[in-house]
Amino acid sequence: MDENFRMPLIGDKAPEFKAVTTQGNISFPEDYKGKWVILFSHPADFTPVCTTEFMTFASMIEEFKSLNTELIGLSVDSLYAHIAWLRKIQDLKWKNLENINVTFPLIEDIRMDVAKKYGMIQPNASNTQAVRAVFVIDPEGVIRTILYYPLSTGRNFDEIKRIILALQKADKDSCATPADWRPGDDVIVPTAGSCGVAKQRMEDKSGDIYCLDWFMCFRKEKK
Repeated sequence: MDENFRMPLIGDKAPEFKAVTTQGNISFPEDYKGKWVILFSHPADFTPVCTTEFMTFASMIEEFKSLNTELIGLSVDSLYAHIAWLRKIQDLKWKNLENINVTFPLIEDIRMDVAKKYGMIQPNASNTQAVRAVFVIDPEGVIRTILYYPLSTGRNFDEIKRIILALQKADKDSCATPADWRPGDDVIVPTAGSCGVAKQRMEDKSGDIYCLDWFMCFRKEKK
């Protein structure tokens, strides 16, 4: 496989780049130190699926900011195409979304420099368009989640937000989150490292920790 198309992996440092965007020049990750970042790509401006995604992301920007999370979009179109498309989005109404102003930066990547660094150009899908990639990058500049969607499928933005919440919860409380976890649900504690700890957990019914078996223990969350 051409090295230009190598996808960085979870746990890697996010590739550095400088870019022109609809909100001015950015230098990544320097400009975003201490912030969580959702870096996402879309195939092209003035396409219907992408338009619904940008309307949704823009409507949720304050929700993400409250989670110390910034948004950065990317496509291989020009800055002028980006500006024209975002201006048109303001005129559209879809579901309960209207008068949407996209205030997060959208990267101009005509030469595909950033897209190639992040493996967003996948030749079996398209040589000229970025697929729908989502990279969740933590405040240390480390990639924590990678999602890829085909060109035809719009993203689930509730799930993207849930991922941020789950990662922040895991980091804060040294735990893991079970299937379909939502804030307030019980969390999974690390598996017991010895037979004694496993036995104690299974027998102790008085604390916040309860076990389905020695390897599967949860901590009750305070409601």
